[in-house]
Amino acid sequence: MSPAFAFVLLMGVVDFFGDTTYSGGASMNGPFLGSLEAGAVIVSIAGGASEAVQYSIRGISGYLADKTGKYWLIIAIGYALNLLAVPAMALAGYWPLAFGLILLQGIGRGIRKPIIEAMLSYATKQHGRGWVYAVHGALDSAGRTLGPIVVALVFFLQGDDRTGYALLLIPALLALAALTFARIQFPAPSDLEQQREAQARGFTSAYWLYMSASACFAAGLMSFELIAYHLSTSGLVGKTGVPLFLAFGTGIAVVVTLALGKLYDRFGLPVLLAATFVTSLFSPFVFLGGFYLVLFGMALWGVGQVIQDMLLKAVVAGILPEGRRNLAFGLFYTGYGGGWLVGSIAAGILYQQSRIGLVVFAVMVQMASLPLFLIAQRRQQAEQ
Repeated sequence: MSPAFAFVLLMGVVDFFGDTTYSGGASMNGPFLGSLEAGAVIVSIAGGASEAVQYSIRGISGYLADKTGKYWLIIAIGYALNLLAVPAMALAGYWPLAFGLILLQGIGRGIRKPIIEAMLSYATKQHGRGWVYAVHGALDSAGRTLGPIVVALVFFLQGDDRTGYALLLIPALLALAALTFARIQFPAPSDLEQQREAQARGFTSAYWLYMSASACFAAGLMSFELIAYHLSTSGLVGKTGVPLFLAFGTGIAVVVTLALGKLYDRFGLPVLLAATFVTSLFSPFVFLGGFYLVLFGMALWGVGQVIQDMLLKAVVAGILPEGRRNLAFGLFYTGYGGGWLVGSIAAGILYQQSRIGLVVFAVMVQMASLPLFLIAQRRQQAEQ
């Protein structure tokens, strides 16, 4: 095994435990906020704002990492904030405090994410952009599958939300321990790159077009908080079943990630376009269907997680400006987060007014990303 691939696997282990913590908490956040007397709009905004703030802060985090070179320190701060805020939810007695902790989780995640993606880009020349982000993404998704299963087990054993949040301190500490080991083993990940991957001299028009397309996609994807709120308030599933639906969606992502990673390295953008089209169909099944249709819709939503967590990263890695990798990933996902926030606010309002209107909105904005992706690819080819 090459040192570069060993680094990819080790960071995957870090995020396996990290996303066990984060996703386990996310599977409870919607119903927990509801139990603290927060309405659908607050629940949707909490999920959307957390996602948006994590994306909006990535540009700042990436800039600081490029400027100072202290990427391991910045990552450690991000992981600590992101992961320790989850078990702290067990102490929240009012929805504004829980809302604030959910935002803190997003801030921590936003601090660490662009630097991790930039670090992984040093392995892409040897192993392929799609495959590197697919392997890391599969471990990431496996953690996001395990977290909700752990929470469902807590509920099955008659535990409550607070017990579930407190138990997630264990994977949080394991993630921080694995991160410390990674820092010791690979103090300078840039040394892993055999040939320079970042080729662009600056931020090209293709980069901004890809960002715009991704923002449209994000606007229609929605956070699981609103889906969980819908599942619990509509009576489709019991409390134990809500985290299992998230586990099912992320479990689909584990399988699909590896396949799409290989396909992307071979066929490129058409794989992203096909996956985006499939994802755009999730909302009618989730918000208008019965039990089995919702389950099918969650499988399509899982494909959307693959786009977010693997395919878009592979696209960005192909247009990195030289010497500004962290900033490039950070800014890209800042735009993505802007789309996510707008979409989440709209989704929360539309959910209370018209679920059909919500579905139409989600499908249309994700479909709108398809021509933008095509235009971006053509511009990228012209600029090379």
